[in-house]
Amino acid sequence: MTQAAAVRWPELIGEAAARSHVSARMIRHYESLGLLPKVARTESGYRLYTEADVHTLRFIRRARDLGFSMQEIEALLGLWQDRSRASSQVKQIAERHMVDLEQRIAAMQDMRRSLQLLVRCCHGDDRPECPILDELASQPGVQSASAG
Repeated sequence: MTQAAAVRWPELIGEAAARSHVSARMIRHYESLGLLPKVARTESGYRLYTEADVHTLRFIRRARDLGFSMQEIEALLGLWQDRSRASSQVKQIAERHMVDLEQRIAAMQDMRRSLQLLVRCCHGDDRPECPILDELASQPGVQSASAG
């Protein structure tokens, strides 16, 4: 590793953002939520991030990429930092999240099927009649005659 490539810790928010692939705005947000501990500051008020802070930001980023909620991430962070944890606690959170994802996927597949039906029913020509618009204008839970 060259001298120019060596990392000097602590580093400013811009460098921490680049290393963690988390925007500076989101870093400040995570800090305000308590997901990231309050960091040291320079005399002029600039935040200073350690290597451990950047590692935590990467953890948060990966958890967000997997769709975990902020509450779930907070719990996972606590477990990650607790070396006496039982992995069963982590697995429970992941399993609950997986069930939630499966339910959301099923709901989206239902939406897709409904839209496919509506698109097939729409002539897509110069006529003003449109079963897609009719369905959107119908009362919730009541399927329009043109879609059924």
